[in-house]
Amino acid sequence: MALTTARTVIALFALWLATACSGASQTPTLGGPTQPSASGTPVRVLMLTATRGFRHDSIPVARDVMAALAASSGTFTVTETEDVSAFTDSLLAGYDVIFFALTTGELEFGPAQKAAIVNFVSSGKGFLGVHSATDTLYEWPDYGRLVGAYFKEHPWTQSATVLVEDPSHPSTASLGDRFTLTEEFYTFRDNPRPRVHVLLRLDPASVGSTGDYPLAWTQSFGSGRAYYNALGHFQETWRDVRFQRQLLGAIQWAAGR
Repeated sequence: MALTTARTVIALFALWLATACSGASQTPTLGGPTQPSASGTPVRVLMLTATRGFRHDSIPVARDVMAALAASSGTFTVTETEDVSAFTDSLLAGYDVIFFALTTGELEFGPAQKAAIVNFVSSGKGFLGVHSATDTLYEWPDYGRLVGAYFKEHPWTQSATVLVEDPSHPSTASLGDRFTLTEEFYTFRDNPRPRVHVLLRLDPASVGSTGDYPLAWTQSFGSGRAYYNALGHFQETWRDVRFQRQLLGAIQWAAGR
C-alpha cells in the first residue's frame, strides 16, 4: 500500500511539474503524449455528465480537462457519456470507476441500471462525484448513501479558504494545509461528517460565518470506495491544476491503486 501511494504521489508531482510553467489555471494540452501508468494498467473511468435539472456551462470544459488529464498522465482512460441506459452490468464490467460529474436532477435510471451501479461499487469498484452530483437522484436512497449527502444551498459564491483535513490522502497530498479559490460553495441537507471521512472543509471565517462545512470526503460502500468533491462549479476550477491533482489522486484511490 505504501508503494502504491508513493507511485501515485510521484505521478501527481510529474503532472504538476509539467503544467506549472503555464500557471495553475491552465488546461493541459489536449492530445498530448501518453505516459506510462504509475500502477501499470490505466484505471478505466466512465464519466457521466447527464442532467435533468440545472446544466452547468462548465461541462464541456470538464470533459476536455478529463480527456487531457487521461492523455497527459497515462494513469487512466476516460469514456464520456450522457446515456444513462448504458449503465448495465455488462457495460460496467469494462470499467474500474464511475464518475458523476456535474450531474443534476432525477436521472432516468431504471431498476436494472440502479442495481448495476450499486453492484458495481459494492463489489469492489469505485465511485467519484463532483459538485452537483449531490444535486442528483434525491428520490433514490442508495444513491444518497453512495454520494454521502444531498445539496441544500450555495450561500457563498466568492473567494474563500479551503482547509485540508487529511493531507495524507492521494487526492490532497500536494495541497498543503489550505488553499484559496473562487467557487460556488455548497452546504448540505445534513452534515455528512458522522458517516464519511472528511478531506476538505470550508474555513467559515473566510466567508464571515461559523459552523462545519465539509467539502470533500471518502467512504467505503460495501467492498468499494466512494469519493465526493463539492468544488467544480466554474470552468476556472476545472482548469486549476490543484483541482486536477485532486481528481487524479481520487481516481487512483477509488480504483484501489
